[in-house]
Amino acid sequence: MLQIKDLHASINGKEILKGINLNVQDGEIHAVMGLNGAGKSTLSNVIVGHPAYEVTQGTINFNGKNILTLKPEERAHEGIFLSFQQPTEIPGVSMVNFMRAALNAKRKYKGQEPMPAGDFLKLMREKRQIVELDSKLTSRSVNEGFSGGEKKRNEIFQMAMLEPTLCILDETDSGLDVDALRVVAEGFNKLRRPETSAIVITHYQRLLDYIKPDIVHVLIDGRIVKTAGPELATEIENRGFDWIKEEVGL
Repeated sequence: MLQIKDLHASINGKEILKGINLNVQDGEIHAVMGLNGAGKSTLSNVIVGHPAYEVTQGTINFNGKNILTLKPEERAHEGIFLSFQQPTEIPGVSMVNFMRAALNAKRKYKGQEPMPAGDFLKLMREKRQIVELDSKLTSRSVNEGFSGGEKKRNEIFQMAMLEPTLCILDETDSGLDVDALRVVAEGFNKLRRPETSAIVITHYQRLLDYIKPDIVHVLIDGRIVKTAGPELATEIENRGFDWIKEEVGL
């Protein structure tokens, strides 16, 4: 599904990613762990095409297509979804209008007709229940006045509506209490299909207790320095990252 080869990327002239290699197959969940400043969020932003980042070397192929040539919205239409650390508030734009515009833009990209209003509202009701999102929130402006947990639930709701095949969860556990974390993670798990893959970016084991990774990567100083099975996340929880830095000579 996703093949990243020798990816280098900079922001404001400073190199952050220094040769990332990553392969994600259909149905796999990959966890990316590391300290602050390691480049985890930069990796997610580069995959989705954030314009502030410059790719200076390497390739990113998604389902056989070079997405470095695609605009951010085209990458989204291709099936890539990013759940932000700090979801943006959009005053004056209702969730209903926002989601209908996003869904129909994707349908247009795929050569499909806009979804009829009745079918769209029915779909919203079905998907909202998955993450236990209060119906009152869907009639308000996007994320405006939402609590941290509500914003994260809203992100998973948007993912449910758009049905991406690659979901990038960038520190979705940040700022969530235990109950909100469980609801968000269970919502994600309910949405998984055999062809759905995910990159879960996190500092901590607790999210991975709910969203079980197949593979865990450790990112340090812009490079993936260690890759192993889910047991690696447990070892990091118990020992931190210093032993990995010593192991790889950093």
